[in-house]
Amino acid sequence: MAKPDQAPLAELERRLINRYQGGFPLCERPFDALAEALDSDSNSLLQALKDLLEQGWLSRFGPLFNAERLGGGLSLAALAVPESDYAQVAERLAQMPEVAHNYRREHELNMWFVLATASPEGIDSACRQIEQATGLEVFNFPKQREFYLGLWLELDQQGGCQTRPIPSPQLPGQVLDGLDQAIVSATQAGLPLLAEPYRAVAEQLDCTSAELLQRLARMLETGVIRRIGLVPNHYKLGLRANGMSVWNIADEQLEQVGQAMGALDYVSHCYSRPRRPPRWPYNLFAMVHGQNREQVQTKVAKMAQRFASQSQGHEVLFSSQVLKKTGMRL
Repeated sequence: MAKPDQAPLAELERRLINRYQGGFPLCERPFDALAEALDSDSNSLLQALKDLLEQGWLSRFGPLFNAERLGGGLSLAALAVPESDYAQVAERLAQMPEVAHNYRREHELNMWFVLATASPEGIDSACRQIEQATGLEVFNFPKQREFYLGLWLELDQQGGCQTRPIPSPQLPGQVLDGLDQAIVSATQAGLPLLAEPYRAVAEQLDCTSAELLQRLARMLETGVIRRIGLVPNHYKLGLRANGMSVWNIADEQLEQVGQAMGALDYVSHCYSRPRRPPRWPYNLFAMVHGQNREQVQTKVAKMAQRFASQSQGHEVLFSSQVLKKTGMRL
């Protein structure tokens, strides 16, 4: 699907995005390593990355942290906001550092947001703060089981964009010390756009580049960092339909269905979350992306057919507006 608002990406930009959504090199001069792999030069790659960020093709560049592995809290929550108050409530949540992402979705529960806090207890505190500020009930849906998480975009030469699965291994835990926590704080908004980004971070933290690289590698090994790389803006790249499919699955079949649904190559996130009866009977969430709603609906229809005997009902909540998307800040 060609980009409607700008010319298609240059070949170097396309290959950079396709290859380095993860696996960005941990070395003193990472762009030199990229240049060798992509048959280019480090200055051209650094400029390409700057352009992609400035033009909005990328949301950010750097480590993607796992809040729970950091000892923090992470949850999905929703509000039913009257239209007359919608803009005011959205602005209130945009000002809260605990709100990482916020979307308008087409449903009675029409505002869905991700909460990320420094401790698990912080989630309840953030929910209470929102309820006090808005006078609305917060429907909190903490993750109970992660079946799959992995959105990697593959761009073709014609400007089309598809998702493909990436590994989601189970990894050992890690206790973070003071320097680890300082590294998280310094890099959670992204890495500096410099030829030696790790050296710049190390100087900021008064440690050596070697120690910083060693600790980042350890965080990757233990799952504190999910991956290091480029984070594409999937809306701008053509995946403009975002459907959160939600399913009512019998509790005794939830593990089996969740594993199977998470393994589908067009599902980017799959979690079990609590029901909130009577307004919310669903306990399995699976995110599906497509170039348009018809693509998403076709994929969800395939899911409904496959899991017809286990599902007691489902809906698809399409996002119609991105209200906030800053990534996690702990």
